[in-house]
Amino acid sequence: MAEIVNLRQAKKQAARKAARVKGDENAAKFGRSKAERVLQEARAEKAARDLDGHRRDGD
Repeated sequence: MAEIVNLRQAKKQAARKAARVKGDENAAKFGRSKAERVLQEARAEKAARDLDGHRRDGD
């Protein structure tokens, strides 16, 4: 006798698996490591501080 399968649950499970696979592919393709993200944020903060430090008062 065959196993009874709920088609609604099977479709949802297949969709989740496909989304997970696509997400993993995108992470490998476009993702950055934590070190790269932290470095980028630090550089952006420093650039903003430097720009604000050169602001002229009274203009």
